[in-house]
Amino acid sequence: MNTYLLSFADSVDSIEKAIFVLFGVPFDSTSSYRKGSKFAPNAIRDASYNFEAWMFEHQLDLSEVCLYDAGDLYELGSVEEMLSETKKTVREILDIGAFPIMLGGEHSVSPAAISQFKDIGVLHIDAHLDFRDEYMGCKNSHACASRRASDFVGIKNIVPMGMRSISKEEIEDVKKKGLRFIDAYKIHEIGIEIAVDQALKYMKNNKRIYLTLDIDGIDPAYAPGTGTPEPFGLTPFDIKKLIAKVADRLVGFDLVEVSPPYDNGNTSALAARIVKEVIAQVYKKNKNIGKK
Repeated sequence: MNTYLLSFADSVDSIEKAIFVLFGVPFDSTSSYRKGSKFAPNAIRDASYNFEAWMFEHQLDLSEVCLYDAGDLYELGSVEEMLSETKKTVREILDIGAFPIMLGGEHSVSPAAISQFKDIGVLHIDAHLDFRDEYMGCKNSHACASRRASDFVGIKNIVPMGMRSISKEEIEDVKKKGLRFIDAYKIHEIGIEIAVDQALKYMKNNKRIYLTLDIDGIDPAYAPGTGTPEPFGLTPFDIKKLIAKVADRLVGFDLVEVSPPYDNGNTSALAARIVKEVIAQVYKKNKNIGKK
């Protein structure tokens, strides 16, 4: 790990105390439009100091919740190296009984983390379906994130949500494979809470959930600093409500695709606040914290 001098706000100085362990994966080698997500972990850390430790709506002081910032993986050149090191790091976090929080980087980092869990369902929040089997000759592209995750958890245990950009080829594969997803238009129609209930019903393993959040799942009006922005997205309040709905069953979380070079600061701030929201909600509600 490459330890960075600036840690996420309110983190402790010893991993032995940690309930949550945060780390960054500064990787964007397969990004297909606007690169820059490799700079996100430190931008999100910096933004985390904008917020009070006291979260009044949760009646919780985050300075009393043991979060350890393990720094970043060393910047890796190849997808294979990144996948290997990400798997190793998540495994180490789970082995000490902590809850992993991963900051990307691009979405290609998420399947590696997901692969280290057993008997889980995955909520995949994204503007894009990411169900290509390969993209530009790479099977581990960020455009293949949900497809690769499904390789580990099974097609019946992943539900992408928030899509508004899907290729014709992906739709054909969805029909063949039986993937269930809930697009942004449906979520706006029925509301995020009903949509989450539907997503959980679609899954076989819905008692233990891994949440992977591509920031472009949120509308670019709220999160402009991302590599592949798509209009008509979810709102930050949608994400807050989603986290509240599943916090009691969350076992891991990642946030990816923030691209600071295209940001005005708001996207990194939103990302940092979402991380804090996950910590607060999981700490309050999740009886499975640290269980492998």
